[in-house]
Amino acid sequence: MHRRSNIKNDFSFEKTKSNSIKLIREEPDWFDDMLSHSLTGNKTRINKEFLSPAIDFYRLKMCLFVVLAGFLILSSKMFYLQVVKGDYYRAIAEENRIRVQTTKASRGLIYDRNNIPLVQNSPNFVYSIVPGDLPKEKSKREEIINKIAGLSNLSAEAIHEAIDPYPLLYYQPIIIKENVTQEEAIKLKIASIDLAGIILEIDTRRDYLNKPTDATKVLSLSHVLGYVGKISKEELDKKSDEYEANDYLGKSGLELSWEDALRGSDGKKQIEVDAFGKEKRIITEEISHPGKNLILSLDFNLQKKCEDVLNSYLKKFNKKRGSVIVMNPNNGEILSLVSLPAFDNNLFTKGLSNKEYQNLIGNLDQPLFNRSIKGEYPSGSTIKPIMASAALEEKIITEKTAFWSTGGIWYNQWFFPDWRAGGHGLTDVKKAIAESINTFFYIIGGGYKDFIGLGPNKIAEYARLFGLGEKLDIDLPGESSGLMPTPEWKEETRNQAWYIGDTYHMSIGQGDVLVTPLQMAASTAVFANRGILYKPHLVKEIVDPETGKKEEIGSTTIRSNFISSLTINIVSRGMRQTVTSGSGRSLLDLPVAVAGKTGTAQWRTDKPPHAWFIGFAPFEKPEIVVMVMVEEGIEGSVIATQAAKEIFYLYFTTK
Repeated sequence: MHRRSNIKNDFSFEKTKSNSIKLIREEPDWFDDMLSHSLTGNKTRINKEFLSPAIDFYRLKMCLFVVLAGFLILSSKMFYLQVVKGDYYRAIAEENRIRVQTTKASRGLIYDRNNIPLVQNSPNFVYSIVPGDLPKEKSKREEIINKIAGLSNLSAEAIHEAIDPYPLLYYQPIIIKENVTQEEAIKLKIASIDLAGIILEIDTRRDYLNKPTDATKVLSLSHVLGYVGKISKEELDKKSDEYEANDYLGKSGLELSWEDALRGSDGKKQIEVDAFGKEKRIITEEISHPGKNLILSLDFNLQKKCEDVLNSYLKKFNKKRGSVIVMNPNNGEILSLVSLPAFDNNLFTKGLSNKEYQNLIGNLDQPLFNRSIKGEYPSGSTIKPIMASAALEEKIITEKTAFWSTGGIWYNQWFFPDWRAGGHGLTDVKKAIAESINTFFYIIGGGYKDFIGLGPNKIAEYARLFGLGEKLDIDLPGESSGLMPTPEWKEETRNQAWYIGDTYHMSIGQGDVLVTPLQMAASTAVFANRGILYKPHLVKEIVDPETGKKEEIGSTTIRSNFISSLTINIVSRGMRQTVTSGSGRSLLDLPVAVAGKTGTAQWRTDKPPHAWFIGFAPFEKPEIVVMVMVEEGIEGSVIATQAAKEIFYLYFTTK
C-alpha cells in the first residue's frame, strides 16, 4: 500500500514544443529497474522520458464548429417558430383552449295581413363535428369517424363528404345530421362524451304553418314563402364574410328575396374548451339580435279560398295547372297569389329524400314552378283593352269609330278569322271589347285597305307602358319578363322578315306575344285605378321584434299619367259591357258590379288553348282585381270566368 502511494507521486507532466505530453519520472531509480526487468526480462535501464498518445486539436476545432453550427440552426428555428410564426402557433395553441363560437340569431317570422303566423322556428337537435378537434393521425381519425357513423346511422362516406371540404385545423362545427329526435339525442350525447370533436346542440328548424286554421294544407303558400336550406359550398365562397359553414339562408320565395331582413345579426361568445373540444365555461359573450318580422299584404283566408276554388275547377274540368292572383288596384298589394300544382316546403326543411326530390323535379306538371310570376303565355284576348287604349290615345279611332265584322278579313290569299262565323255586324270599341271581336283589333292593329293601324312597334310600346314585356319587380325571385315582339326582334333572333300576319296575330294576343299572369293582373289594375301602374308587392310592413318599431312598405308607382282619363273611361265601360252583354255575362248576378275581359289563347295546334279572365270590382270604386289563368283550359268564358265569379262572391260576402 505504501509503495503504490509513492508510485503515484513519482511522476509529473510537461508540455513539449510539439504540443505532445511528456511523462517525467522522478527519483527513486528503483522504478526504472523494476520496469525494465518486467518488460525485457533483464535489468537494462530505459530512457527516463517517453511520449504519451497525442490529441488532434484540428479535429477538436471541427467538433466545436459542428456543435456551434447546430446551435445556430436550432436557434434560427426557435426564432422562426417563436417570433416569425409565433402568432400563428400561439393562435393554434390558444384555439385548443379558447374558442370564439357563433351564437345564431333567431330568424324573423312571417305573418299575413291579419297577423296569422305563417312560419315558426322550432327547436331542433343537431349533431356536428369540429374537424380541428379530431385526431391528426389518419388511423385514429378514421376510427372516430367510424364510431360517429355507427352512432348517427350515417355512412362514413357521408361524414367525409360533409367535413372533407374544410381544412384539418377548421374549428367551426360542421353539421352532419339534423332533425335528431329527443330519444336519439340522449343516446348520442351519452355515447359521444369521450369522443373528441363531437358536438350535440339545440338549434332551430324552420316550420311552415300552411294549415294554421284547419287540417287542409294551403300548399300554394310554398311558392310565396319559399324555404330555407343549408348554405352550399359555392354560396359560402361568395359570402364568406357574412355566413359560416353551418348557416341557413333563403333558397326561394320571400325567404330568399327578404333574406337580409329575416336573418338577423349573429352574436359571439368566447368559451374555454377541454382537450375534447367540449365547452367548459363562457369567458365573454356578445348577444345576437333576431331577424325582422314580415307582415304581408297577403290574406291567408283568401289565399285558402282561392286555392280551393282553383283546385275544384281544375278537378271539375280535368285540368292540372293554373294561377289565381287577387290584387289591390289602388296600391299594388297582392292579397292572394296561387300557383297550382304546388308543393310542401316543409319537405325541404325536414329533410327531403332523394326519391321525394326526384318525384318533384320529374313531375311533368312542375309543382316547384311558380307559374303566377314565372309562367309566360300568349295573352289571347285579354290584351284587347290595351290595344283599344293605344288606338284611342293615338287618335286612329274614337269612341264612335265602327267597322263591319263579317267573320274575318282577307289579306291577299290569307284569311284571318273571327271567332263567330258570319261576324258580329257593326262594331265599335266597347262592343269589340265586350264580345272580343277579332276583326276590330286586326284593323286597328295592322290596318286594312285604306285604314292605317298602329303597327307592331306602337303596339309593343303601349303594351310596355301597361307593364307587359318587362319585369314588374315584385318582391319574389325569378320573375319573368314576357315578350312583346317587334320586327327588329324577329330579325335579330330568327333572321326572318316581319309579315302583316305577325301584326294581326299580335293585335289579338297571339303569335309571339308572351305575358305572365302577374303582368295581366297589374295591367288590369290600371283600368281599375284610372291610370296608375303600381309595382306589385307582398310585404306590407317590417317589424323589429326587439323594439316593436314598424317600417311600412308603401306603394311604388312604376308610371302614371300615360293614358288619358277619357281613354280609361271608354275602355273600362267596354270591360263592364263584357259582363252586362258580352262574354262574361255569367258574372252579372254577383252582388257587386264587375268589369272584365275573357281570353282564349292558342299556343299549339295539338293542345287546347289557355283560358283567361281578368276583371275588377266594384266597378265604380274598385277594391280588387282578379286574374284567373288555366293552362289548356279551352275557353276563357267557361272555366276561368266561373272560377273568378266564385272568388268575387267569396271576397264580397265573407269579408
